[in-house]
Amino acid sequence: MFTGIVEEVGALRAVSRSGPSARLCIRAAKVLEGTQIGDSIAVNGVCLTVTELGGEGFWADVMHETLDRSALGSLRPGDPVNLERAMAAGGRFGGHIVAGHVDAVGYIRSTKRDANALWYEIGAGPDLLRYVVEKGSVAIDGVSLTVARVDKESFSISAIPHTLAVTALGKKGRGDPVNLEADIIGKYVEKLLGLPAPQSAKETGAGALSLDMLARCGF
Repeated sequence: MFTGIVEEVGALRAVSRSGPSARLCIRAAKVLEGTQIGDSIAVNGVCLTVTELGGEGFWADVMHETLDRSALGSLRPGDPVNLERAMAAGGRFGGHIVAGHVDAVGYIRSTKRDANALWYEIGAGPDLLRYVVEKGSVAIDGVSLTVARVDKESFSISAIPHTLAVTALGKKGRGDPVNLEADIIGKYVEKLLGLPAPQSAKETGAGALSLDMLARCGF
């Protein structure tokens, strides 16, 4: 599990392609501290397993599914990447629950300066936007951010100077792809609301867990 608090901005050193899969070499420093082979590091919000360690970075294998579902495949050597190690037990929880499992690739539709902040409008599909709520959390390239506005085609966030300075988000502009991960809590709630009622509930006439049932019970 990650928190969406980027530890450092690394860079893609090399990409080795093998059919539909790839092997990435990432230049890093801070995230190498205490890291061992087999550990997880989020690269632009994608949870990757460290397969090899070197003096100035690490290597990770990326399978076909990950390349299809994320923007990692569009990276080129030299591109900056947000890096975060998996959260240690007892660590500070500064962002929100981030699994490192990208839901969709969005695109920056526009940016706008607003005093010391920079607004980003992110275009996304309905399958992702259904989980995005105003004042809720979303991970953009692994950065935990608060949703300021949302409509049927996009959502917007406002980034402070510190976020722009310590992540790779500030180096992106209109048209650039970004990895998106919605708050996982909403997905579980939706799943539970759609489950059929257990046998005991059917026998007592309680019915399936639903919005109507919750309303009847005073929630």
